[in-house]
Amino acid sequence: MSKPSPARYRTTNWPGYNAALPKCGSLLIWLDKEMAWLASPGGRPGRAAVFSDAAIQFWLTIKVLFKLPLRQTTGMVASPLKLAGLDWAVPDHTTLSRRQKTLEVQIPYRRADGPVNLLVDSIGIKFHR
Repeated sequence: MSKPSPARYRTTNWPGYNAALPKCGSLLIWLDKEMAWLASPGGRPGRAAVFSDAAIQFWLTIKVLFKLPLRQTTGMVASPLKLAGLDWAVPDHTTLSRRQKTLEVQIPYRRADGPVNLLVDSIGIKFHR
């Protein structure tokens, strides 16, 4: 039995196709300057957490979105913070590793027809298309 030949798809609308390609890779990150980046002091014994759960969740979301190791994630997230003019402290990879055991990152299904907007504020992280 012979193998069927693969289907050939031809692009007939090259200007529309070329215009759509950059939109597929667009990611906007909106950072709220009023976000609680540092953790509030807890009443539990032991060393208190330095970074809030929302900050760690933001870091881990970027890690999952770009499929990065933890050390590269710290550099990836430090760049937008610097570009935004925020002098927030950056957790190291060991902090992220320890905190990711208790936080779960869930990213909704992503369609390829437009950009993903990542909103980070005091309430948490939201995805909008």
